[in-house]
Amino acid sequence: MTAAQFESGIQRLESNLAARCENQSQLLSMQRMEQRTLTADVREVGSLLRGLRGDIAALDDNDDKQSTQVVTECQAADDRLANKELLGRSEWIGLPNVGTYLQARVDSGADTSSLSAREITSFERDGEDWVRFKLGLDDDDSAVDTIRDSWVEAPVERRVRIEQATGEESRPVIKLLMTLGPIRETVEFTLTDRAHLDYPVLLGRHFLMDIAIIDVAEDFLHGRPDFPRGSESSDDADQTEDETP
Repeated sequence: MTAAQFESGIQRLESNLAARCENQSQLLSMQRMEQRTLTADVREVGSLLRGLRGDIAALDDNDDKQSTQVVTECQAADDRLANKELLGRSEWIGLPNVGTYLQARVDSGADTSSLSAREITSFERDGEDWVRFKLGLDDDDSAVDTIRDSWVEAPVERRVRIEQATGEESRPVIKLLMTLGPIRETVEFTLTDRAHLDYPVLLGRHFLMDIAIIDVAEDFLHGRPDFPRGSESSDDADQTEDETP
């Protein structure tokens, strides 16, 4: 081997070693960059996880508050309904001063209550406005037979004006003691002929207010009252009403 050949071989070896060193340096540089990138990604993921934990904790607190609110609202609703009597959309009522039971439609959409009446006659008694009438019943209406054609008298509390296609009509409003299940109340009734309707009595929301609620899926949740002795006298009715808690 000549000196020139030896020198050429040394140079090739040095070139190969330099190239390998450069490749190793580039590889190490790339690994450091990847490591830094991974570290940044790990930190970002950690930050996201901490944020998620905070959101979950906030949601848990909110759920607890909402659950407490729902429970409180439900409890308040139960308290409001606790002292109210549950009625069906149709019920038996009793009129102790008249001496009969009747079927009534219970309707919170109606403002006032009404009683079917016919032959309504106004008269004066001791300088006050009174009415005399008979119950407006048809053959299908359930009632005590002895009162079907009996006269009922009551003082007029006030009159209401009803506008109809045929003109304006004035209807008397009276008060009668009424029973419905455990309920015993003096109720205002507007007198009008309801014989063409399904029920001779309509109970409106003025009667329902503060004492009853309606389950429209039910009928006759309370039994029919009995009147074996006919009507109660006014004194008996007032005394019984006073004794009722």
